Amino acid sequence: MNKHERHIHDEDPLHEVTEAAYRRDRLLAALALIAGCGLALALPFALRAGAEFFLPVTAALVIAIALVPLLEWFERRRIPSGLSALICVLLFIAFANIAVASIVLPATEWVMLLPERIGRIRETLAPILDVYASLERFIDNVVVEFGSPAGPEQRVTVETPNSMLDLIASSAPYAAIQMFFAVLVIFFFLAGWTRMRKRTITTRASFDGAMTTARVIQQVVDATSTYLGTITLVNISMGLVVALILWLLDMPTPLMWGGIVAVLNYIPYLGPIASTLLLALGGLMAFADPWYAFLPAISFAVIHLIEANVITPSVVGRRLTINPLLILLALSFWAWVWGTTGALLAVPLLIILKTVLDAAGKPDIAGFLFEEGTLTGPHHDDPIEEEGPRKNSR
Repeated sequence: MNKHERHIHDEDPLHEVTEAAYRRDRLLAALALIAGCGLALALPFALRAGAEFFLPVTAALVIAIALVPLLEWFERRRIPSGLSALICVLLFIAFANIAVASIVLPATEWVMLLPERIGRIRETLAPILDVYASLERFIDNVVVEFGSPAGPEQRVTVETPNSMLDLIASSAPYAAIQMFFAVLVIFFFLAGWTRMRKRTITTRASFDGAMTTARVIQQVVDATSTYLGTITLVNISMGLVVALILWLLDMPTPLMWGGIVAVLNYIPYLGPIASTLLLALGGLMAFADPWYAFLPAISFAVIHLIEANVITPSVVGRRLTINPLLILLALSFWAWVWGTTGALLAVPLLIILKTVLDAAGKPDIAGFLFEEGTLTGPHHDDPIEEEGPRKNSR
């Protein structure tokens, strides 16, 4: 294309309109990308700052979604939606109260006994500590032989933990208000679930849109309820097995330890590690023999390996298999935002988000940034004078 032809091409009104539309689309894409990045950066801090509101609401919505199959089971038996929702909420409250009563009350006694048992734990660990002290003395002697000056002596002061009863008394009113708010959210979500789902589907502009919406809603409910239901069944079973083994080992309050194991197992990777450490500490508090004291932790570790590698994959199946890297990222993110409760909600929230993105389409960030000069670079129809004749882009 010579200079005269290019000049005529540039003066073509249709070409100018096309170029203006293309550059406008590029500008809008850039603004959308900048806004999306800003929202992604600001959202975690907003969720963390507004945890008093967002945490109970999110937890309640996840629990409500998991209870939807039970609600629909009652509604198929011609029980009104309001009464069905009330029954589901009452069953959940009863289950939660049983779990709390079996875990929190005995755990409070264990925490109160911890200052008294520190001396016993030190005596139990004395042989292991002697080996460590001998190794430390050997390293210090080697360092002295090589002429490295010893650092200043450091002293560590161990303070007695505050009373658990004081902690519960100070935080109980705030926690009760949040729990009451979450229960109300669960009830009203379930009571209006059927009507809300029908309205969401029937207000779509097209039949395909309505069917897609219905399919996404059903997939979110199925995936969330299936995961939470199966994991709850597996965790309760594992907790009972652990409690039975601890009872055979004469470990005090075996049901409490089984409940702790079951709850912490909702947190991938970190939960079993925390359970092992707590059982090791409990064994040291309960038994004088150091090798026997570690039997509860070792028994749980063996049971968890069987559960994680054999039972859970066969029960959950490949349908809910998630990339371990995504689980670790979600666990780290939600634990940073909302602490332990966020870690418990990490996998259900990841399943909900993954289900929605699988149905709606995952964003192609690389293609959005680099393909055909979406934000920078010349348009594939733009003439480039320095390269001579333009090559075909396709």
